[in-house]
Amino acid sequence: MDNILRRLGRGDIIVGDGAFGTMLMRRGLRQGSSPETVNLQAPELLEEVSSLYLEAGAEIVTTNSFGGSSLRLRHFQLEGEMERINRVAVEAARKAVGDRAYVSGSVGPTARLLKPFGDTGPEEIYESFRAQIEVLLGCGADLVCIETMTDVAEAELAVRAAKDIRATVPVMASVTFEKNSRGFRTLMGTTIEDTARRLRQAGADIVGSNCGHGSDAMLAIAREFVQHAGIPVAIQSNAGLPVQSGDGLAYPETPEFFSGKAAEMLRLGVQIVGGCCGTTPEHIRAVRQAVDAHIQSAV
Repeated sequence: MDNILRRLGRGDIIVGDGAFGTMLMRRGLRQGSSPETVNLQAPELLEEVSSLYLEAGAEIVTTNSFGGSSLRLRHFQLEGEMERINRVAVEAARKAVGDRAYVSGSVGPTARLLKPFGDTGPEEIYESFRAQIEVLLGCGADLVCIETMTDVAEAELAVRAAKDIRATVPVMASVTFEKNSRGFRTLMGTTIEDTARRLRQAGADIVGSNCGHGSDAMLAIAREFVQHAGIPVAIQSNAGLPVQSGDGLAYPETPEFFSGKAAEMLRLGVQIVGGCCGTTPEHIRAVRQAVDAHIQSAV
């Protein structure tokens, strides 16, 4: 496949995948467990989920390594398995998609707060990210996806770690926002405009938002990102806000509703659309159809 940044530079629209954790929970992962345990116990499930998203039309398939930094794995006494967890994550995704989709190395928050709000210094967090990303890239990930970040300072450390390892690697940095009386802010109070600027200055090639909201709120977030980013924007909404049901958490947005909102994001100028919590291959298939229709209408 052509380099993803060259494609985005030409104005291409690229379809991402949907939720990995949602699919693993449907296959027996218990709520509250580390999804990365699947890498050690049943890597064939990773291949299955990746294959389903590929078949649905995703061009970016994410590795099951969101919680794969040593600091995050420490919560589950799995830090000694960091290298294996990230290696298997990439290998399973690559086996499923070959060269038909980009393998995106997922890097999530460490679940530690930076000083002075917490007890962890930036050097420790940087090194944790760097060790994880070295494995992801060493095993053949095509890009690094730093996602679901609530502290832009932590996201900046992850971006810099990736670029320090390989300056040319495409890096996508995605942040989660909350809405208050002043608009959308990160947990630490950073605006979308400042988030886009800081991540771009740190070296991110693609910026955007995922998780935290359904499609309606994400439209407003997308509008601000497109206005301020100056680089390609990626948006991955939840399938609405979860509600408790007899079978656990349920997400209300249907594939049809979800893809309709994705089409609106394309008209704003978003270039990468995918899904986060609650989205499934059915959601991504509908998004694929919306993207194809958008491209056809522009011809």
